[in-house]
Amino acid sequence: MKLIPSSPLRNRYFFFLDLVLLPLAAYLSFWVRLDQMPAGPTLTGWLVLTVITTPVHLLVFRRLGIYSRYWRYASIDELLLLISAISLAMITATPIAFLVVSITPLALVPRSVPIIFFLFGLAATIGPRLIVRLLWHRYTLKCKRKGELNGKMQRVLIMGAGSAGMMIARELRDNPQLGMVVVGFLDDDPLKHGMHIYGAPVLGSRFDIPRLVREHNAHYVIIAMPSAAGKDIRSIVELCERTNVKTKIMPGLYEMLDGKVSVNQLRNVQIEDLLRRAPVQTDIAAVYNLLQGKRVMVTGGGGSIGSELCRQILRAQPEELIILGHGENSVFTIEQELRRIAPPTTKLTTVIADIRFAERMMYIFEKYCPEIVFHAAAHKHVPLMELHPAEAVTNNVLGTRNLLSAAMQVHVSHFVMISSDKAVNPTNVMGATKRVAELLVHEAARQSGRSYVAVRFGNVLGSRGSVVLTFKQQIASGGPVTVTHPDMRRFFMTIPEAVQLTLQASVLGKGGEVFVLDMGEPIRIVDLARDMIELSGLQVGRDIDIVFTGLRPGEKLYEELFVEGEEYERTSHAKIFIAHNAAKLVPKALADQIRILELAAFRDDIPVVLRTLHRLVPTFKQPEPAPMTEPKPREQAVGEPLWKRQLAID
Repeated sequence: MKLIPSSPLRNRYFFFLDLVLLPLAAYLSFWVRLDQMPAGPTLTGWLVLTVITTPVHLLVFRRLGIYSRYWRYASIDELLLLISAISLAMITATPIAFLVVSITPLALVPRSVPIIFFLFGLAATIGPRLIVRLLWHRYTLKCKRKGELNGKMQRVLIMGAGSAGMMIARELRDNPQLGMVVVGFLDDDPLKHGMHIYGAPVLGSRFDIPRLVREHNAHYVIIAMPSAAGKDIRSIVELCERTNVKTKIMPGLYEMLDGKVSVNQLRNVQIEDLLRRAPVQTDIAAVYNLLQGKRVMVTGGGGSIGSELCRQILRAQPEELIILGHGENSVFTIEQELRRIAPPTTKLTTVIADIRFAERMMYIFEKYCPEIVFHAAAHKHVPLMELHPAEAVTNNVLGTRNLLSAAMQVHVSHFVMISSDKAVNPTNVMGATKRVAELLVHEAARQSGRSYVAVRFGNVLGSRGSVVLTFKQQIASGGPVTVTHPDMRRFFMTIPEAVQLTLQASVLGKGGEVFVLDMGEPIRIVDLARDMIELSGLQVGRDIDIVFTGLRPGEKLYEELFVEGEEYERTSHAKIFIAHNAAKLVPKALADQIRILELAAFRDDIPVVLRTLHRLVPTFKQPEPAPMTEPKPREQAVGEPLWKRQLAID
């Protein structure tokens, strides 16, 4: 048998080694105890002990998965498992052996032999596996030294000496084919400085990056801080840019729902990392209890929010996931993605349908009988809906009404509508229609007594029509990057984070509430543009200009999250607020006003549409043009969160 690192020792070889070495360990136990080779009754006792303990060891090893481990990458977990397996085997086999010896003539086993056998058994089973692990470690070190001498290995500094950084270092050490070697760690905790992790020292803090990159000729700085805030990531990236060293980053915790860290997840720094907020702590068990084994429908399932809802809902293993959408291409795309990862217990169903057709919605709900509905289908593009208000009404208002009517008919237990911060004091038709849709949800909750709620949040990074995608296209074409106003600010969230909080809100809802997600601080759009230009390796003014074009129809400088009259308070989740009295703000004769709105939209009677929206949403006001001013320099310090100023909550 030829043992070489590139041809790993198979577990069947370990099985045969155990079959040979365990009897030998038992024989040595007798020899050590007796100070001579066993003979006569002790030799018979050795045979009895061997015949009983060896099969028990092999059986226990197999049952506990010892023979399914990849010992090339063995760690402390494998060592503890092996010790536990040997202990269990000895506890099981020893009483049987003594019982057999007691009834077997001319057989003798000294009482201390099992204890000695346990120690020799550990050595006999751990030894070969440890040799394989050491040989592989030696082989990887040899490959790294050879790669460094040939100039093929990229020298890496890891920013973050926590668990994520240690996992990255371990993967790079164990996989020389990745072509990276860790020369040191960086961490802002001074207590870690001077320590060694997997043979690499902790050399300093982030502020030492310029010096350490030069001293160690580093090619990359890997940011392994998945829970770090955006301002910390920004600081590190700026130091790396000044040093002209390449950067890679671990995704944020909101992207790694399972919390696992892998080298395969390393990617270039993106704008989401610079805006990263504190990680969301989701009560995954409560969400899974709600969704597991249920029939769940997602409307707008092919859209940005809808598709992420489908991904995260699928992890809860529902009985059936019904993906409803109007665009066949987007529905097809998400269906193909989900079929690759869907558990065998979940049925995937796609439905191409338009929510504006009430009879069609009723037929679909009666056919599939969903128990939980997430309503993400909507028109969201503000300037386009200003030009086509009738379409905003038929889709956002009437579509929601049709879904709610069908949901109540088939006794849907939970209905969650995705709303928008633009529904608060709206200055555009899109926002006004989303506010009316919220009112319809509240009314349905009042009538049905079920958990029908609305979840309100701001912009999501990377969604279709997102300013981030627009900026990327403008930068790729050489500019200029267009910003409507230097003082414009928006709330931003990542899509996975918004969906996590939406799922959490679905658990908290009792019926008729509005849940508002804590969006943190609003971001200046001009700062977002600057960051994206700099992340592309360009400079504002030298390579690409930023041009201010003025507010578009229906836009306002600042978005809000809270409607006047709604009484907000914290929920049990730190990042979700709730308005318990939202249903009380539903205007009288809502159904009659919706009927007027419906007739006006079908006739494309825009004046009547706008007047009816004003009656339903008294705070709906067209914005006045905002004066253009010179952009202020980027704020260095983060002020008091906007939600705290608005709510006056300590």
